Amino acid sequence: MNQAGFGPEIVQLGPVILVLLLFSIVFIVYATAKWKLHPFLSIISSTYILALGTNLIGEINGVEAPIIKDIGATVSGGFGGIITSIGLVIIFGTIIGKILEKTGAAVKMAEVVLRLLGDRHPAIAMSIIGWIVSIPVFCDSGYVILSSLKKSLAKRSGVNVVTLSVALSTGLYATHTLVPPTPGPIAAATNVGIGPDGLFWVIVIGLIVSIPVAFAGYVWARKVADKLPSTLDETTETFEEYKKRFGKLPSAWAAFGPIVVPIILLALGSLANFPVGVDAAGNKILLMSGFSNTLFTFLGSPVNALFIGVLLAIFTLLPKRNEENLTKLMGEGLMDSAIIIMITGAGGALGAVIKATPIADYVKSLIDGNAAFVGVGALILAFIIAAVLKTAQGSSTASLVITSTIMMPLLPSLGLTEMMGTVPIGQMLTVMAIGCGAMVVSHVNDSYFWVVTQFSGMKLNTAYRAQTMATLVQGVVGIIVVAILGVIFL
Repeated sequence: MNQAGFGPEIVQLGPVILVLLLFSIVFIVYATAKWKLHPFLSIISSTYILALGTNLIGEINGVEAPIIKDIGATVSGGFGGIITSIGLVIIFGTIIGKILEKTGAAVKMAEVVLRLLGDRHPAIAMSIIGWIVSIPVFCDSGYVILSSLKKSLAKRSGVNVVTLSVALSTGLYATHTLVPPTPGPIAAATNVGIGPDGLFWVIVIGLIVSIPVAFAGYVWARKVADKLPSTLDETTETFEEYKKRFGKLPSAWAAFGPIVVPIILLALGSLANFPVGVDAAGNKILLMSGFSNTLFTFLGSPVNALFIGVLLAIFTLLPKRNEENLTKLMGEGLMDSAIIIMITGAGGALGAVIKATPIADYVKSLIDGNAAFVGVGALILAFIIAAVLKTAQGSSTASLVITSTIMMPLLPSLGLTEMMGTVPIGQMLTVMAIGCGAMVVSHVNDSYFWVVTQFSGMKLNTAYRAQTMATLVQGVVGIIVVAILGVIFL
């Protein structure tokens, strides 16, 4: 519940409530990192700290009615609202990724890329393979799946395995934090107010920004990681041996279909509603009308498009549609998505409480006339917040959710609601800035850091120089790209 129209006596409490918000964020980081409290509980606890503290501040300063009139309804409304808009999208995207992982489709994607590039450029091949696979598959799972390929390619090409490890890990990382349908970027896009019609454009700009980010990781792999040692056992399983676990691999069309078809449908849905003019009555003329508009709008809805992707994955990738695949495998996908949905919902609850405070009005009064905090400056602010959260508590997804929640009510004041026709360019760039921040940095409190380290035979000091520094470089390159886009479009 957003309590709009605060009087001056409440807005003047903004500095104290802003400090309380900062304390709430520190609490999330501390509780998650030091007490090992699950991010869901730390975010919900922080939400109540902010809500109760805001009302206490109001009471101490003589405000007659509570600033947040119904804390329970505000928290549950924020939680339920975000789940309603994004819950099924996260579930469907996670199930697609799980099927790609378990059926060998991700391995087939890697084979296709290798066939196109050959073995002459193994590092760039690993970077591209990671960049593609991590669009639907979590980077942790993607790295494990492709680890045998990396080792086999290192043997065949004679390239340092640490080089290929970093090229693969940074390729996976780039799309993991920037490109839907990975849950983190989807959650961030929804949190900043991007509706279903804008999701396709988030994918487009995410792909654009992720290319130089992945390339930065590749350069780091070639120039720095190439000189670092690995303790990896040379007798480990080869890629060809690993492939045999899956039996007959699916075709390339079947492997790529569950990803490509939903993206095409999202694009058609956006094109169907693209305005091409105005009629005599002042109404918008859309690119498609009548039945074609209705059809492609339906198919291009994110929920519908991803459900079609799920059906494609089931009927083209699963060799047997039995209880093992249709119940156990689907259950694994649901369990993976449940954690993300709960964290996202908790972020929605925190966002609803932030909106119900005078923080946005106070920030607006602070930055009025100060261009340093508007547009590109605001994008850099979002990047810094996300980077601090990521570095402190380790989870890129949690960083994306929490930072987008904090930024959402401030977007109008920060000049980040700019539209480019029907495209919400300001909100999209905000998601990209947060995604770049959510890369900085992967170290010992990040599960992905340990996956890369253990599957690559890196000692801890080597991993810091190879993986941690690579993610720092990626994030910095990413925010530079986003800032340049901000200068152009904002």
